[in-house]
Amino acid sequence: MLRPIRKPIARAIAPVRALFVGDASAGVLLILVAAAAMLVANSPLADAYKDLFYGELSWTPIPKLDDLHLWINDGLMAIFFFVVGLEVKRELICGQLSTPEQRRLPVLAAVAGMAVPALVYVSLIGGDSELMRGWAIPAATDIAFAMGVLGILGNRVPSSLRLFLLTVAIVDDIGAVLVIAAFYTANIDVMWLAISVLVFGVMVGMNRFGVTRMWAFVLAAMILWVCVLFSGIHATIAGVVAALTIPMNNDTGHSMLEKMEHGLAPWSAYLVVPIFGFANAGVNLAGMGLNEILAPLPIAIGAGLVIGKQLGIFGIIVAAVKLGIAKAPEKANWIEIWGITILCGIGFTMSLFISGLAFDNDLLIDEAKIGILGGSLISAIFGYSVLRLTTTHPDEKPVETNLP
Repeated sequence: MLRPIRKPIARAIAPVRALFVGDASAGVLLILVAAAAMLVANSPLADAYKDLFYGELSWTPIPKLDDLHLWINDGLMAIFFFVVGLEVKRELICGQLSTPEQRRLPVLAAVAGMAVPALVYVSLIGGDSELMRGWAIPAATDIAFAMGVLGILGNRVPSSLRLFLLTVAIVDDIGAVLVIAAFYTANIDVMWLAISVLVFGVMVGMNRFGVTRMWAFVLAAMILWVCVLFSGIHATIAGVVAALTIPMNNDTGHSMLEKMEHGLAPWSAYLVVPIFGFANAGVNLAGMGLNEILAPLPIAIGAGLVIGKQLGIFGIIVAAVKLGIAKAPEKANWIEIWGITILCGIGFTMSLFISGLAFDNDLLIDEAKIGILGGSLISAIFGYSVLRLTTTHPDEKPVETNLP
């Protein structure tokens, strides 16, 4: 007797349950952290918030990192980039990027998804040379945030689209790392750079000669991080570079890389990134009016995320499929694919990170954060709405999903 009642009730509360399980949890945590940062930054605790992260430390083992914000962005975030590097290496060797056929569409989509938002940004800043440094801010997609929205949708979205979004975001991260290394690097110290290369060479040698002690790679990675920090290249790049040297397999048949990834991924998703988000997402709106909120910088970033991502990724998918260059994700129609490209406009972690590298003016950094948060929120709500209204729950009457 209760089954007919339980079924609709269970389906009604499914989105709520999805918030706390599976793919959604890390993304929802980021949403809560961003909201908390904004609340604290606009409360009586605003000065304490600023002093906590930007106040000079009474003691620091590395004089170059003299406040908590620097330790988070240059130090703690190296763990996040290390996990990204591990994931990239695994995907390239034996995952969804291991063959040319698998790589083709995600790579094309990621490249277009970085280039078009940058072009939209540049076209809207009005030729301001100072703002030009922020061109890469809307180019990044946040994996946790975007996958979190998909997690809330449950099994409405075809698994092929989940995989597509994940692989695009991974390739996007590779592109973002290369952009940071190439365009957001300060003056290079040749001596420290040479030492960094030497340490990297030692780590490659450890891999080639079958070193199986995890602590040896961890120690070498920490030394590499210090060397890169003093070289002038952003220190977090050391995380990616070190990850590429971690052995995929060893003599016992177990993968050191997978052990590290599985061990560090939860810490990265549920501790490192939330701490980074809380330290970077807070914007004090007290002294800001519509002129600042609707200034060229936040508008350009928001438009790059909301419009540029869709135009770039959806456009290249249509072109690649129509020209026979690549195959579209299986069992998905064009509207569902479009919905996924909208979610690619969610930029949080990488976008906030790049904004801190692009500008040293507090007002511009705050304006950039407004653009990132606003554009990401619009993309999340818009993408969720499109997918929620156009996809069918398995218990509902199925719809035609084949591409025309």
